[in-house]
Amino acid sequence: MSLTVDEAGRALADPAAYADDERLHAALALLRRESPVHWVERPGYNPFWAITKHADVLEIEREHEVFLNAPRPLLASALQDEINKQRAEAGIGLRTLIHMDDPDHRVIRAIGADWFRPKAMRDLEPRIRELARRYVDRMAVLGDSCDFVKQVSVHYPLYVILSLLGMPESDFDRMLKLTQELFGGDDSEMRRGETPEEIQQVLMDFFAYFQELTEARRANPTDDLASAIANARIDGEPLNDFDTTSYYVIVATAGHDTTSSTISGGLQALIQNPRQLTRLRADPGLMPLAVDEMIRWVTPVKEFMRTATRDYKLRDVTIREGQSVLLSYPSANRDEDVFDDPFSFDVGRDPNKHLAFGFGVHYCLGAALARIEARAFFEELLPRLESIELAGTPENTATTFVGGLKRLPIRYSLRG
Repeated sequence: MSLTVDEAGRALADPAAYADDERLHAALALLRRESPVHWVERPGYNPFWAITKHADVLEIEREHEVFLNAPRPLLASALQDEINKQRAEAGIGLRTLIHMDDPDHRVIRAIGADWFRPKAMRDLEPRIRELARRYVDRMAVLGDSCDFVKQVSVHYPLYVILSLLGMPESDFDRMLKLTQELFGGDDSEMRRGETPEEIQQVLMDFFAYFQELTEARRANPTDDLASAIANARIDGEPLNDFDTTSYYVIVATAGHDTTSSTISGGLQALIQNPRQLTRLRADPGLMPLAVDEMIRWVTPVKEFMRTATRDYKLRDVTIREGQSVLLSYPSANRDEDVFDDPFSFDVGRDPNKHLAFGFGVHYCLGAALARIEARAFFEELLPRLESIELAGTPENTATTFVGGLKRLPIRYSLRG
């Protein structure tokens, strides 16, 4: 595949590029090699610097007082950037942890932090393993084939995170649809509509649902994360409606879609690398390393944006105050300077300094939960697995933010 450097840069703002692994990684490898800090101008988008080297992504993550999440935390069209700006100025926009900087970020993050600490994860693990068994059992009930994404992997982590929140199972399908519509805005099969107003309605539906949940938990607190969020206080005052709902949204969506992508992409990698599957089955002690390799391999979060508060020199480039940078995590996680044979899937990779969870103050709050979920699922599946193969062509979601496989047709045989 022959690309110019400018074409490679523009691929980072093309949702279709993320649905084509070969095209995406060819573009990223070219940028790492020839223009690791690259100015991107693409019609319909505000320009930005593409940051593709592991060391540079790490440096910007460390410089969190120079490079801020606000006002442009994610790559979006210029039109959506303007809509987001207007909504933020009116105080009615989504304001999750990925939209915030300190001191707000530090204070708001602390509300849910205890629910993701090691003790809380140990307490939750029996429920996670119960759900993992349920979904391996579901594969057995489905017979000898299924679309693993649609019938298994999108449901299992959703049940885990919504159980943590304390939401009823009767609401899970509704939340799945809203989550897919929120993250699938660039994919014609996933999004709700074509206009910004139709896509914005997805957020409004989230707000309406979680507003009801907040009122219920404030009236009758329970022992779950939803109650912790609903009844949190900052300087003696409860969170406002938008901050409360935004907290629910980031937990319910980011805690689900990323893990689903890791599990489905991890299974695809094992199928396509049968020696690694055999190796992992022969040595289950490799599972923690294998899970981190799946996370590196898939890198469900494709990018975050940061905006410079002052001029900053990176390599031989000066990033000017007010300019934005795109941190490319799939590129950082294939950086030849950091990973031996980065395009090989290795269940025993150690060390594995991937940046799929970010770094520093914005390190993913749910990283430990994601690892436990993936480990539990494969520890339930692999001992029962007699055979597995692809039964069709896998397909990726078109996205520039969060995503992975949207179809993984498989044929298999399970014991029990």
